[in-house]
Amino acid sequence: MAVEKKVTIEDIRQQLESNVGKKVFIRANKGRRRYLETEGVLVETYPKLFVVNLDQTNAVRRRSYTYADVLTQNVQITIDDKQVGAH
Repeated sequence: MAVEKKVTIEDIRQQLESNVGKKVFIRANKGRRRYLETEGVLVETYPKLFVVNLDQTNAVRRRSYTYADVLTQNVQITIDDKQVGAH
C-alpha cells in the first residue's frame, strides 16, 4: 500500500509559478454556500500569495489569493483542466 504524499503550500506555489501567464478558472468560496466563479490570467506569484487579473467586461480587476486558500480548498484553481493542489 503506497503512502500518499500530502500536498504542501510550497507544492502549490511551484505549480502556480510554472503557469504564470496562463488562463485560469477560479471558484472561490465567499461563505454561506456562495461562490465566485470566474476566469482570469495568473499574472504574478509572491512568497505568500498570487495575483489573478479577472476577465471583466470593460474593466480588468485584480484579485489576490493565498496559497493557504488553495490548500484548504477555499479557492479552487483549474489550469488546463487540471485542478491545482489536487492529489
